[in-house]
Amino acid sequence: MRALDWLMPILPCLCLAAGASAAGPDPAPPTDTAPRLIHEVRIGVMAHDVDGLWSGQHKEKGVDYSGEVVFGHSLGHFGSGVIRPNLGFDLHNRRETSKAYGGLLWHWDSDRRVSFEFGLGAALHSGERQTDDPHRKQLGSRFLFRIPIELGYAVAERQRVSLFFEHCSNAWLAHENEGMDLVGARWAYEF
Repeated sequence: MRALDWLMPILPCLCLAAGASAAGPDPAPPTDTAPRLIHEVRIGVMAHDVDGLWSGQHKEKGVDYSGEVVFGHSLGHFGSGVIRPNLGFDLHNRRETSKAYGGLLWHWDSDRRVSFEFGLGAALHSGERQTDDPHRKQLGSRFLFRIPIELGYAVAERQRVSLFFEHCSNAWLAHENEGMDLVGARWAYEF
């Protein structure tokens, strides 16, 4: 995969977010302080199995379509950020390795519309655990650890676009551990 090939699948997501922010201001946030069941929903497009990052090598081609829900109940604060649970999926467009995942996210917002997020969780994937196919990853285990990192920017009162990185692997708890990295962009709406 060439250096900027990962950027092409995420351009529509960025254009959608820019158009949504230009549509006008969002309604005022609710005044009640009770936590909502869902804090935020996210959709995105990511380059699948990106070369030269944490997992090291690229074998599977294509893009992933991502959907995620971040729940409203806070599990506490750490530093100046808040910790919340999440559930989501990455659906591969070529039906090679898709996954469903869940975990915890630490989210921090600055006063200048910038946000940062780091997480840790588990993923259940549909890919290969062991294979001789040189175009498929050997992930070693059906369940993987998942580490997401996200840098966001608020484009409107309740909307954010972000650049996103995700690494999944079994942390050498199984014999094969080729791991997988995804890079892309997402749009988020906060309730």
